[in-house]
Amino acid sequence: MLYQFQAKKISGEEINSLMEASDKTDLAHRLRESGFVLISAKEQKEKSSVSANFLSKLGFVATADKIMFAKNLAVMIEAGLPITRALEILSRQTNNKAFGSKIIALMEDARRGDPLSEAMKKHPKIFSKLFVAMVKTGEESGRLSEALKMAGQQLEKDYVLMKRVKGAMMYPSIILAAMILIGIFMFIYVVPTLVSTFKEINIELPLSTKVIIFLSDSITNHTLLFILFLLAVVFSGIFFFRSEKGKIVLGNVLIKLPLISPVVKKINSARTSRTLASLISSGVNVIEALAITREVLQNKNYKEVLTLAISDVQKGAPVSGSFKSASKLYPVLMGEMIAVGEETGKIAEMLERLAVFYEDEVSEATKNMTTIIEPILMIFIGAAVGFFALSMIRPMYSMMNGI
Repeated sequence: MLYQFQAKKISGEEINSLMEASDKTDLAHRLRESGFVLISAKEQKEKSSVSANFLSKLGFVATADKIMFAKNLAVMIEAGLPITRALEILSRQTNNKAFGSKIIALMEDARRGDPLSEAMKKHPKIFSKLFVAMVKTGEESGRLSEALKMAGQQLEKDYVLMKRVKGAMMYPSIILAAMILIGIFMFIYVVPTLVSTFKEINIELPLSTKVIIFLSDSITNHTLLFILFLLAVVFSGIFFFRSEKGKIVLGNVLIKLPLISPVVKKINSARTSRTLASLISSGVNVIEALAITREVLQNKNYKEVLTLAISDVQKGAPVSGSFKSASKLYPVLMGEMIAVGEETGKIAEMLERLAVFYEDEVSEATKNMTTIIEPILMIFIGAAVGFFALSMIRPMYSMMNGI
């Protein structure tokens, strides 16, 4: 049977994870062998949900699933379970069938004697280079459970960081979506009524009114073509921004926008610091850590800074130099703190402090972003409503003057 349990060591360390045992007595005995005292245990029954099944069919593995995988595997290995047994339990615990099948594949590779990191390399869409590198250093140093814990923490920190950013953008996204829906409603039901009046009077219409009438006719009389046009625009935009050229353009735009630029810089500083700190503290050499971190970052401009840093380190120069010279992208504090870390031999510790600092900065920035964006949205909505109202009212004034 699979149990969800909570246990504690005499030192005060607590764990909350999953383990398979014949009964609760057997569970308590296994935990006691690893120095833990069982506090509570509940039999874990297999669950199924519509969303889990849907994600499973698409072959998508959520970040939350990967976090739980890393943390639970770490606890099971620390508790003394063989890695194959731990993977077998985790394959049955996950609700995502696609992820479950990949865990089974890891288990089979482990049974053949392959290292876990090598088995993970076969599934790059699930296990990133960062994750694999941390597991590999854990295997080489004999501290696999610690490496898995750190990998889980790295994923969790990155997940929370991006969740905060997405949460901050939720409010303006809802407002814009509501505006578009109201606009479509006006074009379908309000504008045609006014147009019929304008046609009866036969007056000269302003350009803005003609534009609105054209959009209204396109939506009402050519609905299918209008939908196809919108889809073409959306998919063309997605395709462009996913291309290398599009990523460069988007990256350049984001780091120059007045409100967005400071947040983008803090996000990239936090991700760079967190990733480098995790890798270096796991035992990965600096050049490899920089190369893996470069893959984690999405913005082309930040990738170029790390490429330069790799080149400088290979020549014997300090890492901090590249960050100091990129003051338009990374804050001055970043380069200075890395320099202090190099001088004291505590670069991983300094990077960890930087990561915490910039993650807190992003948290504050995203909280304030909604307050800042709200008046801008109100101005934008007012301008759109004003344009529509004037375009419809001006012909009416002309009509009244004619009368």
